[in-house]
Amino acid sequence: MHTESGSGSKHGLRHAGQDPRRHDDAAHDLRHHGDAEVRDGGAGLIDLAVNVRTGTPPAWLRERIAGSLTGLAAYPDGRAARAAVAARHGLPVDRVLLTAGAAEAFVLLARALKVRRPVVVHPQFTEPEAALRDAGHTVDRVLLREADGFRLDAAAVPEDADLVVVGNPTNPTSMLHPAASIARLARPGRTLVVDEAFMDAVPGEREALAGRTDVPGLVVLRSLTKTWGLAGLRIGYVLAAPETTAGLERAQPLWPVSTPALAAAEACMSDRALAEAAEAAGRIAADRAHLVAGLREFAPDGLFVAEPAEGPFVLMRLPRATAVRRHLRSLGFAVRRGDTFPGLDEEWLRLAVRDRTTVNGFLQALDRAMTLADR
Repeated sequence: MHTESGSGSKHGLRHAGQDPRRHDDAAHDLRHHGDAEVRDGGAGLIDLAVNVRTGTPPAWLRERIAGSLTGLAAYPDGRAARAAVAARHGLPVDRVLLTAGAAEAFVLLARALKVRRPVVVHPQFTEPEAALRDAGHTVDRVLLREADGFRLDAAAVPEDADLVVVGNPTNPTSMLHPAASIARLARPGRTLVVDEAFMDAVPGEREALAGRTDVPGLVVLRSLTKTWGLAGLRIGYVLAAPETTAGLERAQPLWPVSTPALAAAEACMSDRALAEAAEAAGRIAADRAHLVAGLREFAPDGLFVAEPAEGPFVLMRLPRATAVRRHLRSLGFAVRRGDTFPGLDEEWLRLAVRDRTTVNGFLQALDRAMTLADR
């Protein structure tokens, strides 16, 4: 596990010595996201590149959103949705801030917080670092290593970091860090941002920090995009101390969350929605185990799966991954390239977990794609 600053090693790990601003954006496209794999001619592909649960939003949620359209003449009123989120996590309302997706929260944090040394723990979702850089911050990286199973070591984070960002479970490694390990990152005067966008896809949401008020400086981000298929609606939320949510709210424009998005947020906090999400998390775990078992069959061909995988996606490394990805597209499957994530290189691919029938078809296509890549 290293703090990044210099030239890369085989799998993108960097060592102390140079200012990371000189090469980061050139080495990693921080603005690349999985949806790029299915745009511009990729709409007909079977999508294993985007981590949104298939078959969503469900009909009952679409009806709730559609029902909100009669109220579009009025300005959005987020009080009911905010109260619903607070009740779901057992928090007072002043510890909740609704946002236009978790991505807006990263921008608010980057712009509103006065920090001297922000640190992002990678490999992880690149938007937090991109937002910090866009706001003029110099960003340090702590790179988790494949050799360590991409596990978090709190001691690797610089003691003087006053903002630390970590994902749990982490995109793209699918690593679920123990809540206690993340909590050990907390310090007086430090803001600890934990991206839990995929936590509701973990059975029982074990290792969640959402709802905790005993960790100083804790900011938890949640998204409704992944489990409920609301990427186009943009809805997420922040859980933090009242003074933090108030500061972030001051940085928001007026009425930042639309009436349909507020209706969705309230609906997704209902007992019915929470039960459905829990059931979906169980199916995802079973389907992920099937996918991982199938991928292990390719170990003699050099394929490596990052384990244990706990999110709705799996990270794998394999020879000639760029060519394999290209051949997979010709065979009808889109997967996420991994080289845009700091700490990874072109040998890595991320796969969204899908149902068994889709996975079986993908594994057959992968076998063919690897054969074609060897020619």
